[in-house]
Amino acid sequence: MRALRKGGNASVIILVAAAFAVVAAGAVYAAFDPSGSVFFPKCPFKMLTGLQCPGCGTQRALHELLHLHVGEAVRYNAMLAMAVPFVTVYLAASALQSRLPRLYACLHSAPAVWTVFAVVVSWWVLRNLLGI
Repeated sequence: MRALRKGGNASVIILVAAAFAVVAAGAVYAAFDPSGSVFFPKCPFKMLTGLQCPGCGTQRALHELLHLHVGEAVRYNAMLAMAVPFVTVYLAASALQSRLPRLYACLHSAPAVWTVFAVVVSWWVLRNLLGI
């Protein structure tokens, strides 16, 4: 709370703006299907190389997750669908850093960062080798 008081209204405004942006983006992704719309950006890596990057299918997977179609989300991007619980824990640990300092430290440790890096690179390679 002291940080909010020191930062004044700017911190609160930034938090509210970020929350509004997330809700607005979620509403857009829930309302419009990226696979059938020309307004959503295409992957530049895939357009240049023909290969899928780790994030390919994320927009379509997010749309499906917002409609609670987990199977379809996994089909579009399994890593995104599987990462949701881990990202939720990460965000909670970051928000509650003072109450959960050990969890926060564990998630921000070098082994945790390298593990995430290894998972992303492995997903990138496997999805192109196996066509998933």
